[in-house]
Amino acid sequence: MQRLWVSGYRDYELGLFDPAAPEIKVIKRVLQERIGAWLNQQTKPTWLITGPQAGVERWALEVGLTLKADYPTLQLGMVQPFVGVGQNWQPARQAALQQMQSQVDYLGTLSQQPYQGPQQLRDYQAFMLAHSDQLLLVFDPTQDEQSERHAKSYYDYQAGQRAVAAGTYQMELVDFDDLREAGEALAEEERERRGEW
Repeated sequence: MQRLWVSGYRDYELGLFDPAAPEIKVIKRVLQERIGAWLNQQTKPTWLITGPQAGVERWALEVGLTLKADYPTLQLGMVQPFVGVGQNWQPARQAALQQMQSQVDYLGTLSQQPYQGPQQLRDYQAFMLAHSDQLLLVFDPTQDEQSERHAKSYYDYQAGQRAVAAGTYQMELVDFDDLREAGEALAEEERERRGEW
């Protein structure tokens, strides 16, 4: 069995508050290409695992649901770091989480306690690394290093680097340059479709 952990920015860390934002289409397209390429390399049953956060994690599961038509052995898993994830979110965000929870093949919660502190998040990260073979991470280290407060994906990046250095793990980054190039390609396709030059 091969397991791909997908993580990255939360939607608000990217300033994406509208589910119809064109940037989301670009991110999902890149995820579909990268996850599809990974699936094409696999000869064993596959799992795409991620967390419950709105943003890259949720978009990866949405992409995974569409890919299941072409990859019937693909399984989707959502692992929550603690009990009660999302209970303080706005009703629309809670509903979106509940809908996705009902669509995955596996839903688990690591800590059976509500949020107690950052150790639960470190335990979650360690669990995800131990139960995956590769991390696909939407994160731009050059942008985040300039920030006073790091995005969630910064810590996934640091942990992924340590796992790669240990020689037993792979990590693939999708940075802002990758997203910009994909956005330009998508815009070009849209122009061609409309007959514009």
